Amino acid sequence: MIMDLELSNKLKVKVRPFKEEDYCSINTLNAAENWNNLVNKQEDTKLAWKNSNIAYVVQLEDEIIGYIRGMTDEFITTYVCELLIKKPYRAIGLGQKLLYYVHSLYPKTRVELLASSTSQSFYKYQEFREFFGFRKTFEEYGKSVNSDHLVKIKGY
Repeated sequence: MIMDLELSNKLKVKVRPFKEEDYCSINTLNAAENWNNLVNKQEDTKLAWKNSNIAYVVQLEDEIIGYIRGMTDEFITTYVCELLIKKPYRAIGLGQKLLYYVHSLYPKTRVELLASSTSQSFYKYQEFREFFGFRKTFEEYGKSVNSDHLVKIKGY
């Protein structure tokens, strides 16, 4: 599904589903934002895009100027993994409209996301409620878990 948007500055963009050939532009946006974890794990990030049921890009003519990637169960939770708008196109309503568009696809759900120190003001302005969360990579288990207390998983 393709959606045409007109922004507050009269700029007209298209929101459309992600295609594999968009990935180079997405990676460039990530690098410009210094999202180095995503940039350094290019193949994993590309697979994440392919496996996400929410994966949309914002296109201005032939340029990708933003995106949203997430996952939803379609009934309770929509989780936004990343939302990124290229700096020259911020503060003109694009991020707000992109979030609204995705939420309108799954209106029964609540939207959850994590914010960085630089993006939290945007979400507060959009009247998202703060909540407390945690994050851990699989590799970090070795630092804090006594292996005697781990449940043995068959095949591992």
